[in-house]
Amino acid sequence: MDEQLNLRSLLALALVGLVVLIGLNSFVIINPGEAGVLSLLGKARDGALLEGVHFKPPLIAKVDVYDVTVQKFEVPAQSSTKDLQQLEASFAINFRLDPMEVVTIRRTQGTLQNIVAKIIAPQTQESFKVAAARRTVEEAITKREELKQDFDEALGTRLDKYGIIVLDTSVVDLNFSAEFSRAVEEKQIAEQRAQRAVYVAREAEQEAEATINRAKGQAEAQRLLRETLTAELLQKQAIEKWDGKFPQVLGGNGAVPFLNLDAASLNGGARSLKP
Repeated sequence: MDEQLNLRSLLALALVGLVVLIGLNSFVIINPGEAGVLSLLGKARDGALLEGVHFKPPLIAKVDVYDVTVQKFEVPAQSSTKDLQQLEASFAINFRLDPMEVVTIRRTQGTLQNIVAKIIAPQTQESFKVAAARRTVEEAITKREELKQDFDEALGTRLDKYGIIVLDTSVVDLNFSAEFSRAVEEKQIAEQRAQRAVYVAREAEQEAEATINRAKGQAEAQRLLRETLTAELLQKQAIEKWDGKFPQVLGGNGAVPFLNLDAASLNGGARSLKP
């Protein structure tokens, strides 16, 4: 009798435990930043499960939960430019899954890893080809922001139809071929030499112009000097420079001597003449 009672108690406890387990397995909690997809017997049901508590049939149902917060992956890409130069880049893609499209994503792609490998990576490559083909490799480098803008537009349009929302992209790295690197270096050297030649030519031109101006100034000064040296001015300058002494001989073939009368003798003679 006791054995039967114990057996019934064990069965009752097992039944209660099974009911509790089934009850707990009949609900799923979707946390903020998540979205769920309910599958019955392996078939995804329409309508995403958003944050909150949701009922799911026990034993035959499964819920796949997707992270719909911002995700970041770095994706490499390469392409040929308009001038047929090879260009390699690496993009950091910030994106999130559209919560209302997770059912389609579950049916077509499955996991997040598949989304990155099968959708984001190849679409990044194709979008980079579109952007790079519109410009030369030099334009891709010097107009990097325009390259990124074209890339963002192409990638956003391509991923939107898959339920993937692109929030932002950034160019992590941008590399070009060794041939173009050498060409850029040679061009920079040539430009520096040309700039140096222009500078030297301008310097020589300025020096020549300065020499001409100095010569013109000297010629003008001499002309003005000649105009101001009149006979009256020359006579005045000669008188100012005379030292008070007369010449000893008057020039010519018949030289006539002059008396050398200095100021002292003239003064003495003047005194002797007084009464």
